[in-house]
Amino acid sequence: MNQKQIKAAVEAMLFAAGDPVSADKLAAAVQLPQTTVETALEELRVRYAREDSGLCLLHLDTRWQLATRTEWADCIRRLLDARRSVPLGPAAMETLTVIAYNQPVSRAFIEQVRGVDSSSSVSSLLQKGLIEEAGRLDLPGRPVSFRTTDVFLRCFGLSSLADLPPVRGDQEGEAAT
Repeated sequence: MNQKQIKAAVEAMLFAAGDPVSADKLAAAVQLPQTTVETALEELRVRYAREDSGLCLLHLDTRWQLATRTEWADCIRRLLDARRSVPLGPAAMETLTVIAYNQPVSRAFIEQVRGVDSSSSVSSLLQKGLIEEAGRLDLPGRPVSFRTTDVFLRCFGLSSLADLPPVRGDQEGEAAT
């Protein structure tokens, strides 16, 4: 398989998958070394960034996803006749923030930080695909833990959780005594 064919195969797999895929899974599918596939991914990313294309190649932490460019979102939305999603309310944003900065976390942890019942917010975030179950914690009762998803990264324009803005300390701006 030559380099053009490898790029075409990787592009086709990313299109067909729809969701983010790791380079090692792509390499296994084409039965080639991961470094060869990573080279093809970088070439595709450069090509999509340079061309007048409606698509882009996202690098989400350790996975890759073929996606539409944000500037065509309105056209796509009208074509698919999709309903506008309701923006997140303050309670959901607060819950999402607690999860993003502390994950994986249990519902009890979220409620302890927020000081209120968070069942509704957690359910809403699960429905929107911004968070997912991350397994069970090794605590009494083995509570379910939650973490953010690739949808969260895409919605907030992040490549990884390391791109989250730093949390300001409570002492910021206070004079020393």
